[in-house]
Amino acid sequence: MSSIAERTYETIPAHKVAFIGLGVMGYPMAGHLARAGHSVTVYNRSAGKAVAWVAAFGGAHKSTPREAAQGADIVFACVGNDDDLRAVTLGADGAFAGMAPGAIFVDHTTASADVARELYAAAKTLGLSFIDAPVSGGQAGAQNGALTVMCGGDAPTFEAVTPIAMAFSRAFTRMGESGAGQLTKMVNQVCIAGLVQGLSEAIAFGQKAGLDMNQVLDVIGKGAAQSWQLDNRGKTMVADKFDFGFAVDWMRKDLGLVLEEAKRNGARLPVTALVDQFYADVQAMGGQRFDTSSLIKRLK
Repeated sequence: MSSIAERTYETIPAHKVAFIGLGVMGYPMAGHLARAGHSVTVYNRSAGKAVAWVAAFGGAHKSTPREAAQGADIVFACVGNDDDLRAVTLGADGAFAGMAPGAIFVDHTTASADVARELYAAAKTLGLSFIDAPVSGGQAGAQNGALTVMCGGDAPTFEAVTPIAMAFSRAFTRMGESGAGQLTKMVNQVCIAGLVQGLSEAIAFGQKAGLDMNQVLDVIGKGAAQSWQLDNRGKTMVADKFDFGFAVDWMRKDLGLVLEEAKRNGARLPVTALVDQFYADVQAMGGQRFDTSSLIKRLK
């Protein structure tokens, strides 16, 4: 049994696609593409995950990104960071070397806007297309095929990819030219960082005041304090449970990208910089793999 929730797929022509990177996000995303009827070839740095994926969903796995990308109309990827992304796209064994002119590379990694623009340009010189398309929605969103995807790149390329990518997306939106998807994801992470810290302080305050915080969350969640974080993480924070997907290590990587971009564009992010250091405190407490709502542990 796979971990992907059952869902209904829109009927579209089948495509030959590849998926590079079968982590907690990529594994179910690739699965939704297979369930939608596409012919999927996968690559993962640890071959065992690729073997397990093929056993669950069919298709094929290859030993290099280049081999996985050969013959694909669209190559999707979801890896760790800028360096990982360059490793799976460039060089003799990279996906670009295996793609035919006219093929499209769609990158779901949360990476820098600079690397998105770099790979967009590199793809263009080879007659390929590149879309930066980071996602929001976490592991549950990937499993349920309900990710929000923020895209940067050429409009015709975006339009060609959209029907296929809707296999794992709730919303798939072009935000502008190359890099705009990554910049939008940075805005998303700034919002989350501030919201989680505020929610952490509110819960810790209410607990110190002797309130029934589950009841408090039920009440204030019906008013102006409502947010996705309150609805989905408030009560798990009260219960001291922090194993719900997006890890502190990953958030610090993302906030590092945000703060680097802010240095370049002159944006002032005092709260974001502070919350980044609070996440460093959680790491020092041994919470590298706790989910992002674990900020509250600093306050207890």
